[in-house]
Amino acid sequence: IDLVNEKVILFFGYVRKYKGLNYLIEAMPEILKKVKIRLLIVGEFYEDQSVTRDRIRELELEKNISIVSDYVPNEKVKYFFCASDCVVLPYIDATQSGITQIAYYYDKPVIATDVGGLAEVVKNNETGFIIEPKNSKAVAEAVVKFYGEDLEGRFSANAKEEKKKFTWEEFTSKISEMVTKE
Repeated sequence: IDLVNEKVILFFGYVRKYKGLNYLIEAMPEILKKVKIRLLIVGEFYEDQSVTRDRIRELELEKNISIVSDYVPNEKVKYFFCASDCVVLPYIDATQSGITQIAYYYDKPVIATDVGGLAEVVKNNETGFIIEPKNSKAVAEAVVKFYGEDLEGRFSANAKEEKKKFTWEEFTSKISEMVTKE
């Protein structure tokens, strides 16, 4: 990956059907019409990864999608997040995702679907975008808007502020407030 000249979006974590990776892959041809980009898929596949690889080949996206289909130990996570401009979570279903907090830790914006509690953590138009689930067109539009309006700097700065809400200090402060109120 050419980190200087390439735009990179990241899909990170276990690859399972409910995470909607197929919608992101299906969005890539539309994205590539407007933005030269690389999708980095990093994580263990829980289903047969040949289905994903075959679809990438069918869409002729081999040059635009890189796959690291292994477990990533904690000490190597930083390399993937630091190499990316934003993280995309096209989930079909979820309650929450720890990937959002990891992205914020590295000051990365997040494009996520409106499922579970993701919209409570990703602030739409501030730290990223919240989009409709099961919609490749919505994924493509969000990624194109992110780059077309040059939102990385603003969203990253907001993510840097937002992550402060998830520190141990903030957590203990909130618990202390609750205890003193009673």
